[in-house]
Amino acid sequence: MLRSLPTSCPARPGPRSLAGLAAVAIAAALLPLPAQAQSASCQELGTHLTERKSLVESIQKLGGGKGKPIDAKAACTAFGKLVANGTTTLKWAESNKDWCQIPDQFVEGIKTDHEKVSKIRGQACTAAAKQAEMQKNAAGGGGPQGLLGGNGLEGSFKIPQGAL
Repeated sequence: MLRSLPTSCPARPGPRSLAGLAAVAIAAALLPLPAQAQSASCQELGTHLTERKSLVESIQKLGGGKGKPIDAKAACTAFGKLVANGTTTLKWAESNKDWCQIPDQFVEGIKTDHEKVSKIRGQACTAAAKQAEMQKNAAGGGGPQGLLGGNGLEGSFKIPQGAL
């Protein structure tokens, strides 16, 4: 048979149970809860996105304004940094999406953006390589140098003799 405690006199905790309660309260305060641990590691995404925003702003400043051409070499370097950031961000998001509850659409958006940026970087670096090759040729590194493929204004040129 079960005995019930009298309702008139509540049970008082003894010294041992108070000490145990205090120990549990202290342990609970010191141990990180899963939500706290989760939020701390999930905040790393914010770091990646803040860096990405800064890189995009620096790329936008490369143009200097509408109608001004962007230096291909500087664009190649800047987009290279953006691609590296995208690779890191995408890798992190894919491996932590379940833990940090990142929506699939967000990860897909990062993938799509990363593919576009990679393509633009390729175009910028190709243009930078062509520009460097043209500058090398113009400085005398190869190819025709003077007017009509000659040696320019240097050298001798005979004036035809005849009835003038």
